[in-house]
Amino acid sequence: MTRMQPEDQEDVQDNFQPLTAEQAQELRKQQPILSVWRVVFAQTLIGIVLSLVVWFVTGRLAAVYSAAYGALTVVLPAALFARGLTSRVTSFNAGSAVFGFFLWEMVKIGLTVAMLFVAPRLVNDLSWPAMLVGLVVTMKVYWVALGLRRVFYPVTPI
Repeated sequence: MTRMQPEDQEDVQDNFQPLTAEQAQELRKQQPILSVWRVVFAQTLIGIVLSLVVWFVTGRLAAVYSAAYGALTVVLPAALFARGLTSRVTSFNAGSAVFGFFLWEMVKIGLTVAMLFVAPRLVNDLSWPAMLVGLVVTMKVYWVALGLRRVFYPVTPI
């Protein structure tokens, strides 16, 4: 097995060229920032569509409630997380933004675990497979949103 030799730091510094303001603006247009609220909205839509699909496939109302509750265990904590990240407190400086991110992520995880723990008490005749399908499919919207970023923010040519 061969190893790649590290590049000289001097060569790397010589090849570096900072972007101009126009180049940076063009790069921002090509790679738009993804809104957390749009992802939460997409998760909500997917949860509703999934519940309708479960209703058409199974015809059981308990399975529909279970799938909807599984989607809700993703959407509700994600909405709380988005609200926490977009508050003024987390935008004071970089340190408060990082702390806010970790704090709201812990709140999101804790709320998700708590909602899963109380699911058998809240949903009559809970269907665990339907709930887990609702949970997993709704959770995968994060990856779809990242992959289809242009769908969420279409770039119009100037």
